[in-house]
Amino acid sequence: MAPRLSWIICCVILPVTAAAADPGVTADTIRIGESAALSGPAAGLGTGMRIGLEAAFAECAAAGGVHGRKPVLIARDDGYDPDRCVDCTLGLLNDDHVFALAGYVGTPTAKVALPIIADQQVPLVGIFSGAKLLRDPVLPNVFNLRASYDDETEALVAKLVAAGRHRIAVFYQNDAFGEAGLGGTIAALQRRNLEVVAKDSFERNTVAVRTALATLEQAAPDAVIMVAPYQPVAAFLTEAEKSHFSADFATLSFVGTENLIAAAGPAAEGVLISQVVPPPSDTSVPLVKAYVAALAAAHPDASPAYTSLEGYADGRLLLLGLDQAGDTPTRAGLRAALEAMHAVDLGGLMVTFSATDHQGSAQVFLSRIKNGKAVPEQ
Repeated sequence: MAPRLSWIICCVILPVTAAAADPGVTADTIRIGESAALSGPAAGLGTGMRIGLEAAFAECAAAGGVHGRKPVLIARDDGYDPDRCVDCTLGLLNDDHVFALAGYVGTPTAKVALPIIADQQVPLVGIFSGAKLLRDPVLPNVFNLRASYDDETEALVAKLVAAGRHRIAVFYQNDAFGEAGLGGTIAALQRRNLEVVAKDSFERNTVAVRTALATLEQAAPDAVIMVAPYQPVAAFLTEAEKSHFSADFATLSFVGTENLIAAAGPAAEGVLISQVVPPPSDTSVPLVKAYVAALAAAHPDASPAYTSLEGYADGRLLLLGLDQAGDTPTRAGLRAALEAMHAVDLGGLMVTFSATDHQGSAQVFLSRIKNGKAVPEQ
């Protein structure tokens, strides 16, 4: 059955009947909470996810809502700081009384929210993170749309090695996110009987990259995989250019592609980036076409971008789950509806969940920065 790209997507899933509504549900609204970096050095990522979710929700509301209820997003700013994320999550659940959570940004922040989510049995749909700790073992209340960092690093290493780059170093953030990207790179290299030739890190929410750069330069790698958000990656690339450090540079989707291009300027030229959604410029993809229209309607000043496209896709997934959960939604009903999804086409992004697998997609799309734009890499 072909996908129907209004706010909901047609697929064959048995509806889930619920007995009574949980918090956050009224006769005409359903409240969804988001904790993300809306300020600080990773603000572009949180803002992008929020904008994408809002575009999906506004699109849904304009079409009449989910069973007559309009989704309302309540976003709190955690600044990409784990302690603040705890406060934001508690505030969303205990003060704002949201029904479900969505669009969290980052591994270290999502990690500390997990005990709260488990305690209150609230679904979290869509995290801007590919960390293994959010996937294995399966967390009953966490549903990841995007591919994992293992998937992304495998794609990057495969591309680099095929191009003859065997001496690969890693620049990474010193936390759970950085360790996840480092671990994925090590595993991908080991599958090819290779090893990381050098590695060094920097501290989260800083751009203190010079020591790590010096460490990596000494090893003379022919490629560097960078596991970091856009500001430290931009600083690393700028300093590398100043020191005439010659290597191929690659990074993961978490970098925030458009934010990196803006922050690094010409220093970003040629950088290879793994992506977990299709190019936001390719409106031949049904999901992207719908996203571009929804973004223009909800945020006419915003330009299409990878991060907000992911937020939009997360929103569409959540709304689809709510539709299938029935007209009296419960959190348990939403979880059951999501786990019942098999081979659902979001319009160019295939999604499958089960009780034993809460990673919806493993698709990775490679891009490269050329002339100040991210273009698909063949």
